[in-house]
Amino acid sequence: MDPIIIAGPCAAESKEQLFSTAEQLGKQFLNSEIKLSYFRAGVWKARSNPNAFKGVGEVALPWLDELSTIYKIPVCVEIAKPKHIEQCLKNNIRAVWIGSRTVVNPFVVQELAEAAQGSDITIMIKNPLIPDFKLWTGAIERFFNSGVNKVMAIHRGFSDNNEKIYRNNPLWELAIDFKVKYPEIPLICDPSHIAGKARYIEKIAQIALNYGFNGLMIETHCCPAQALSDAEQQITPQRLKSLLSSLVFKSQTTEPGEEELRVNRNLIEGIDAQIAELLAKRMSIVDEIAVIKRKYNLPLVQPQQWQKAINSYHEVVLKDENFLQFIEKFLELLHQQSLERQKKLMN
Repeated sequence: MDPIIIAGPCAAESKEQLFSTAEQLGKQFLNSEIKLSYFRAGVWKARSNPNAFKGVGEVALPWLDELSTIYKIPVCVEIAKPKHIEQCLKNNIRAVWIGSRTVVNPFVVQELAEAAQGSDITIMIKNPLIPDFKLWTGAIERFFNSGVNKVMAIHRGFSDNNEKIYRNNPLWELAIDFKVKYPEIPLICDPSHIAGKARYIEKIAQIALNYGFNGLMIETHCCPAQALSDAEQQITPQRLKSLLSSLVFKSQTTEPGEEELRVNRNLIEGIDAQIAELLAKRMSIVDEIAVIKRKYNLPLVQPQQWQKAINSYHEVVLKDENFLQFIEKFLELLHQQSLERQKKLMN
């Protein structure tokens, strides 16, 4: 199956903005091996800040219907109320997504599932703002229970108040859990919302593909600098083309057993990438500790602290003696590397 690629602006700002973006996307991908699956645009944006731009509303739906006809690409929009589904269907829009702020409310999700009952609409469900796996899977089940079978999931990261590189914490382990629970449901990564800044999108997209994600939703604007919302995380159609061309998409195979192996190997690749990223973060903290030790003239080696750390690992590691021995060796190497880094900084 070809990857699902969704591109378009964060929000519908004007007819000119939508058509300019679609035209540029059409030119970029005219003879490309990579095909766009959907053109996205936020018509009704559920914003945390009441003063933030929320899209132009229902007036954009006929524009998108016309755009879909001219550029021969399906369109999708965000919905948050049952009447939004009715309005979309009236304007020949057959794909929608439910945003992370809406998914946190089971009552609203249930109303949306009932409103979609009996239609042929495709529903894409983003993970909730908070890392609650059951809220996400519960939303999926509500649509299944209503007889809606065209369902996809979108992983856009989770909000927290910790200082971090990305806008939202990816928490890849929850995406892995989702793929294990629902291997038949296409899982799409939204690297734009995870990143928060355009320069991180490519890296996050590749990690997602390594995990075996089925596609990407990337916010694309004809002129990101002039975007009325989330300008920093949107890219131009030209940049989208070069970014997608640089990514390594995992090939599909029909050999018996190979598909299962491919999925699990992709998961391992993604976990390895996450381990490397966490180790890099750990080493940056090690460097900060070295600065504190030098400032207060503290000893390089503090045996009690090391023993405390070892004991804590014993409590969380599986009761597998061989694995425990491996962890101890790994931690010893990690500890030695940390001391070497601190020694250089303290001298």
